[in-house]
Amino acid sequence: MTAIAGSTVLVTGGSRGIGKALVEALYERGAKKVYATARNPGTVTHPDAVALALEVTDPASVAAAAERASDVTILINNAGAAVNASYLTSPVDDIRREFETNFYGPLHTTRAFAPIIEANGGGHLLNVHSVLSWIALLGSYSGSKAALWSQTNSLRLELKPRGIGVTGLHVGYVDTDMAAHVDGPKTSPQSVAAQALDGIEADAYEVLADELTRQVKAGLAADPSALYPQLAG
Repeated sequence: MTAIAGSTVLVTGGSRGIGKALVEALYERGAKKVYATARNPGTVTHPDAVALALEVTDPASVAAAAERASDVTILINNAGAAVNASYLTSPVDDIRREFETNFYGPLHTTRAFAPIIEANGGGHLLNVHSVLSWIALLGSYSGSKAALWSQTNSLRLELKPRGIGVTGLHVGYVDTDMAAHVDGPKTSPQSVAAQALDGIEADAYEVLADELTRQVKAGLAADPSALYPQLAG
């Protein structure tokens, strides 16, 4: 079991949305210190959080953050981008940019902080995925999150012998700026954060944060036409 009380946590993308809710929830559960990262650390508003500049696509920025936050025991990879590029018509650079943030960004931070967490006695990694890891509706976004899901599964095997548990968080629509255009039901960032931290404390492999995500996960064994009604006819 991973204890949040007394832990030192780094949350990427910690200034808004799910990241901001995670920072708040971590302190409510007794975390000793929370590093909240952002491209502009001035956007971090929690009074107790340690604001830290971080661009997850820049290895030099990641290395600087790791040097500063050498006491981390839990890493939460939350920062992400939603370019939603078309594989056929969008510039390839747009697709590459999405993967740089959503796949390589968490990879850079995990490679930098895994040795730190191990040296500090072990701990936990949580990667924020999406229901779109399992259903390809938004082009490069879905692809990058599917790749991150696979990365998380591999890291779970590699990090277990080093005393680091790994949880993947899958969510559907969350009431944040990224989903402002969506009219359907949305889960609150606070609910997602609470479920994510429950998952860390339980050493869960995956957290499915809403009914849509659970339905899609359950449908993965079905014929593709079950997930993609557009294929019919």
